[in-house]
Amino acid sequence: MLKVSVKWQKEVFSNMEIDTTQPPYVFKCQLYDLTGVPPERQKIVVKGGLLKDDADWSKVGIKEGQKLMMMGTADEIVKAPEKGPIFAEDMPEEEQAVAVGHSAGLVNLGNTCYMNSTLQCLHSVPELKSALIQYPPPVRSNTVDQSSHSLTVATRELFNELDKNVRPVAPVRFLTALRSKYPQFAQLHNGVYMQQDAEECWTQLLFTLSSALRSSGSGEDADALKKFFGIDLVSRIHCPESGEESMETESVYSLKCHISQEVNHLHEGLKRGLKSELEKSSPSLGRSAVYTKDSRINDLPRYLTVQFVRFFWKRETNQKAKILRKVDYPLSLDVYDLCSDDLCKRLEVPRRLLRDEEGKKAGLKTNESSSTKDNDVKMTDAEGPSNASGDSSVSAPGEGAPPEKEKHLTGIYDLVAVLTHKGRSADSGHYVAWVKQENGKWIQFDDDNPIPQREEDITRLSGGGDWHMAYICMYKARDISI
Repeated sequence: MLKVSVKWQKEVFSNMEIDTTQPPYVFKCQLYDLTGVPPERQKIVVKGGLLKDDADWSKVGIKEGQKLMMMGTADEIVKAPEKGPIFAEDMPEEEQAVAVGHSAGLVNLGNTCYMNSTLQCLHSVPELKSALIQYPPPVRSNTVDQSSHSLTVATRELFNELDKNVRPVAPVRFLTALRSKYPQFAQLHNGVYMQQDAEECWTQLLFTLSSALRSSGSGEDADALKKFFGIDLVSRIHCPESGEESMETESVYSLKCHISQEVNHLHEGLKRGLKSELEKSSPSLGRSAVYTKDSRINDLPRYLTVQFVRFFWKRETNQKAKILRKVDYPLSLDVYDLCSDDLCKRLEVPRRLLRDEEGKKAGLKTNESSSTKDNDVKMTDAEGPSNASGDSSVSAPGEGAPPEKEKHLTGIYDLVAVLTHKGRSADSGHYVAWVKQENGKWIQFDDDNPIPQREEDITRLSGGGDWHMAYICMYKARDISI
């Protein structure tokens, strides 16, 4: 790190740090945060001319303690008259963010659209933001390594910045923490940072946040990430040749939608993703044999993540290739038929009550006595806590106080975010996030450029060409209070 000072107009910014492992564009983004002068308007005078976005620091010849001069005008903020209506532009940035109805965009720091789109999708989960606010406790747990701690704190701070700003935010600190924790995201090709896989970034980030929050015991639920995103699977492992059979359980953070010539819809792909074959040693045969693995969902999260398995390794070209086939996905997803028998039983009553509630809203008559009976059945039949049906243990209410109603999942989910990829290879192309806001509006976050979208346009990102196509879908549970 080099420390320099930068003079801009009448201001001097001392002890500015330059990370010479990153392009000058990142340094300009730091100045943007301080001055409000967008990188494209900045003119920084160095030996031999002006500092270019992609210049090689070793050839620029910057020295420790050097004084640089920057020219450029900041974005103007319209001032309101002393008396009169208050316009959004005149509000403090936090109030502007609320008035606009969506958070800020993220500056692309050089092939970082994979990271920006991942962050915008996860930033839309209020429960995750709440859990991060409580991290870390007064004393950081010794079980959390420094790189995981730094990435978790950087995530929290970046989410906070996004909520307060209307101007694009440069995620410099987060990117540095991400590359420190996972060096694969710092790969270079011809001196330029490479494009990376958004799904890998998504998975690695959730893994880090999960371990950090769990180890610190922050919040009401130390295992918050599992509650929000974790999917419990129960699998039947069967060998047709020997007849051997066993059961396995595992927890994952996403379901896979496998794509083939027979798959036209997300639901079909999910069914294929829950069935697979594996080769392993058979004790009874004394050799390797092929086993079938048939998985079912045994517990559901509040946010269900689905990955379209579009990329595969192509030996002929020695690179990742992309399946462009169109696969439709719904705004509302019901996964009841993908669940285990045990989970289906736990979902029956909440689903029935949800149908009654939605029927009432639609003006349909429902059997009140039946609904009441279902309510009673639910409260007595539920045994043990479950992500899919809420915490079914009921604490004794205070004297004269009615028992507090609990939220139970129904197996029905509503689409709240789509991460798309445009291009033919995972190592190139462009990633974009499409996120549903609390006001019901959809926003396309194309790096630093948020663009309002119509809901009907969201399901058209299903593939079949070179346009943006869904790579990750995130659904939010439709629950009911009982």
